[in-house]
Amino acid sequence: MAKVYSDAASALEKLLFDGMFIAAGGFGLCGIPELLIDAIRDAGTRDLTIASNNCGVDDFGLGVLLKTKQIRKMISSYVGENAEFMRQYLTGELELEFNPQGTLAERMRAGGAGIAGFYTKTGVGTAVAEGKDHKVFEGETYLLETGIVADLSIVKAWKADTTGNLVFRKTARNFNPPAATCGRICVAEVEEIVSAGSLDPDQVHLPGIYVHRLIQGVHEKRIEQRTTRAAA
Repeated sequence: MAKVYSDAASALEKLLFDGMFIAAGGFGLCGIPELLIDAIRDAGTRDLTIASNNCGVDDFGLGVLLKTKQIRKMISSYVGENAEFMRQYLTGELELEFNPQGTLAERMRAGGAGIAGFYTKTGVGTAVAEGKDHKVFEGETYLLETGIVADLSIVKAWKADTTGNLVFRKTARNFNPPAATCGRICVAEVEEIVSAGSLDPDQVHLPGIYVHRLIQGVHEKRIEQRTTRAAA
């Protein structure tokens, strides 16, 4: 089956519905599926639950879906630089489920691997542990976290072949691979698509079996916090 689509809107056709659960890759503004996010905004899909490390910034990334109030709930590690994220949470307009970063990544990986849940020490004794099952292993208390299985995964990679094998660059590799695996359907956007067989198998970070649809696009290279120093 052909996986390459002409643009983000066509790649998401018949996949979106109100109230759906989306897993989104990226870390800060690095490796975020910005074109797919914009297409979801344009489609007007509402009452979304989104699992992602953060929610972009006010006018870029997942922040554009906050601005249009299309998100009902975020499952995230970091509110960060997004003032609208903070405002909606504090006013009760947005539901927020905090997850430690490693726990969130493992919840995605577990869901993609068919693992229903796992026990971790991270979060024991904090608000994160409220309402969760606790068990003691070798004298240490652990809490139960469940795997994430989303209706749709949206991710960004550096390069792909036409069968959907993906290669990520640097920080973009943090959350994108586990996010990609935990969706029932995965749509990826990339900077370059090459012919099948062009990628060295040892360089493939995510096998194409996880990727159902694929687009190539032009991406904006934003820096979330630009830090400079005076010339010597």
